[in-house]
Amino acid sequence: MSPLSERIQEYLPLLVTGLWQTIAVTLLSLVLASALGLMWALMRSSGSRWLSLPARYIVEFLRGIPILVVLFYIYFVMPEVGLDLTAFQAGVMGLALTYSCYIGETFRGGIEAVDRGQIEAAKSIGMKHGKMMRRIVLPQAFRIALPPYGNNMVMLLKDSSQVSVISVAELTMQGKMLASSTFDNMTVFTMVAALYLCLTIPLNFLMRRVELKMGAAT
Repeated sequence: MSPLSERIQEYLPLLVTGLWQTIAVTLLSLVLASALGLMWALMRSSGSRWLSLPARYIVEFLRGIPILVVLFYIYFVMPEVGLDLTAFQAGVMGLALTYSCYIGETFRGGIEAVDRGQIEAAKSIGMKHGKMMRRIVLPQAFRIALPPYGNNMVMLLKDSSQVSVISVAELTMQGKMLASSTFDNMTVFTMVAALYLCLTIPLNFLMRRVELKMGAAT
């Protein structure tokens, strides 16, 4: 077997290709999950049964299904009813739907933690609901929700490896293919783990800095 340094140089380009796929899946899923999650949170906090109940049922339904089943359903079942997505698209949609529930609950917790006195004061001066949410509730809710939201980001990054089961060539899938062709499992999967750490450690550090900065601004 060739020296370790030569193997690392040989394997790294393929793994970096998968790393870029991991980043793309994570970012797209996070954007969609955050938008959907905010919608679920606003619906559940609206005070209207017509909005809160459907959002509650959707969230509970999706939280009760494993991510792998959601991915299989979108990729293998939905084409039977006319929604034919690529593996990449199905992976992004599956992760976004699943994580929108967790992010939605995070946002909802932040909204409900805002001092009710401020809300009553805004209503007493005739501030409309939408303006009150934009100017008073949501800015405070986001600061409150930031730490758990950061945890959701890191978990989503790691769970992006799940899309390998539907043949998305992200980092984990590239590692599997490389290990199966070289039989050098230790080197390949050590490199895979190291590349994931290259993403998660800076992300955790960044989130801590943002939390400290926002805390100092309050």
